[in-house]
Amino acid sequence: MPITDPVKRIFIFGAGGSAFLPILKSLTGKSDPRICLLPTAIADNPTTINYWYERCVELGIKGFAQRMFISSYEQQKSFEEVLLSMDAILVTGGNTLNMLAIWKAHGIDSVLRKAWEQGIILSGGSAGSLCWFEHGTTDSRPQKITRIDCLGFLQGSHCPHYDSEQSRRPLYHSFIRSREFKPGYACDDKAAIVFHDQDVHEVVALDEGSNAYYVHLDNEDVIETKLKKTVIYPA
Repeated sequence: MPITDPVKRIFIFGAGGSAFLPILKSLTGKSDPRICLLPTAIADNPTTINYWYERCVELGIKGFAQRMFISSYEQQKSFEEVLLSMDAILVTGGNTLNMLAIWKAHGIDSVLRKAWEQGIILSGGSAGSLCWFEHGTTDSRPQKITRIDCLGFLQGSHCPHYDSEQSRRPLYHSFIRSREFKPGYACDDKAAIVFHDQDVHEVVALDEGSNAYYVHLDNEDVIETKLKKTVIYPA
């Protein structure tokens, strides 16, 4: 039989992460998957890392955390060795701009693309969802939410926090309307999308009121298409 390339999978959500962790575990298809937290966007915050390990113990996950603020004395394995040994990689929220700059300096952007192409699931919310697209809206700079160019694994644009931050939706619409943004996907905080390659495979939400959308331009009108979802309840 011919060898087929693995399905490239990305699992994004509007915000948070802990509530969606059981779903990420199930997507790996393993009872005790190796999942690595990438907390770069929050400067490797130790409180978040400690909570991550607690949740992994609760859910039967072999948890890891790859810090970026390290020294050669502390870590003997390369970033590539660590990340490519995982079943999934979970990126936290935080400052997307700083995170991408640090990743680029260390070559993490290239490692993550390799991981994705090898079938390792990439995931995250907020900064951790935005980073996989070509561009989107970010609060990484002072004064106002602005545009940011990202890794471009997924084609098009993205807007997280669609229902929880008042300025996000109209700003995203304005970027779509001006054609500064390509069409793309928006997620309420408690909604999530599973992509297989470039296609939406599944949409899930933690409650009835949360949704994910495909947002595009029809003539001069911005159209939101609500994606069909499955409602689940957090563990």
